[in-house]
Amino acid sequence: METKNYLTPTETINAIVQSGKRVTTQCRRRTFLLSLLAGFYIAFGAQLSTVVLHDAAGFVGMGIARLLAGVVFSFGLMLVVVCGAELFTGNSLLVSSAMDGEISWIKLIENWSIVLFGNLLGALFMAWLLYESQLWQGSTIAKQVLATATTKSQLSFWVAFVRGILCNWLVCLAVFMATAARDVSGKLLSCLVPITAFVASGFEHSIANMYFIPAGLLLKSGLGITEPALTWSAFLFGNILPVTLGNIVGGVLFVACAYSYVHLPQNRR
Repeated sequence: METKNYLTPTETINAIVQSGKRVTTQCRRRTFLLSLLAGFYIAFGAQLSTVVLHDAAGFVGMGIARLLAGVVFSFGLMLVVVCGAELFTGNSLLVSSAMDGEISWIKLIENWSIVLFGNLLGALFMAWLLYESQLWQGSTIAKQVLATATTKSQLSFWVAFVRGILCNWLVCLAVFMATAARDVSGKLLSCLVPITAFVASGFEHSIANMYFIPAGLLLKSGLGITEPALTWSAFLFGNILPVTLGNIVGGVLFVACAYSYVHLPQNRR
C-alpha cells in the first residue's frame, strides 16, 4: 500500500488538535526549555537575515534583498519544526484543540504564558551573546542592526498590530503545511515560502522582534549612540504588545478558527 507524503486539510487539523493535547499535558519544565530553544532558533534566523540584508540591496536592489533576507530567516522556523521547540506564534493553533474540547482554555493560556516568557528569554540571551561576540562592532552590519531596531520602535500601535496580524497568518499557515508534510523536505519547503513572504513584505513577528530590538538597544548603549525613539519602553509597549496581540488575532482567527470550523465535525464543536 502506497504511503502518502502529505495529509489532507481535515487530517492536518486533526493532527494539530492531537498535538495540542500532547503539548499542554507535558510538564512545565519541558515546555519552558523548548520555548527557550525556539527563542534561540528564531534569533539565529533573524541574525542571518540581518547579515544578508545589510548590503544586498546595493547589488540586487531592495526588493530582491528583502526576498533573500526572508529566505534565510525561514531557517529559524525550520529549526523549530524539524528539531522540535515551542514557538508562541505557532502555538496560536492550540486554539483548535480548545475548540475541539481536547484541552481547556485555562491550559491554553498557561501554555501561551510559559512559551511567550521562554521565547523572550531565549531571544534576549541570543541578542546579548551576539553583542558580546563583537561581530557587529566596527562593521556596516551595526548600521543595519540599529536601523531595524529603530524602525520597529517607531511604528504606531495600530500599524504594528495590523502587521502582526498579517505576519502570523502566514506563520501559522507555514506550521499548518509543515504538519501536513510527512517528510523533512516537505516540512522545510512549507516553512520556506510563507516565512519568506512575511519577511519580504515587512510584516511583524513578536518573537523575532524580541531579538531585533534588544540587539539594537545593546548596540546603542555600547556605542553611546543617541536615538530617542529606541528605548526599552518603546520595545515592550510600542512594539511587542501590539505585535503580539496582532499575532494572536492572525493565527487564531484566520487559521485556527477558520480551519477548525471548516474541518472539525459539527458534533465536536
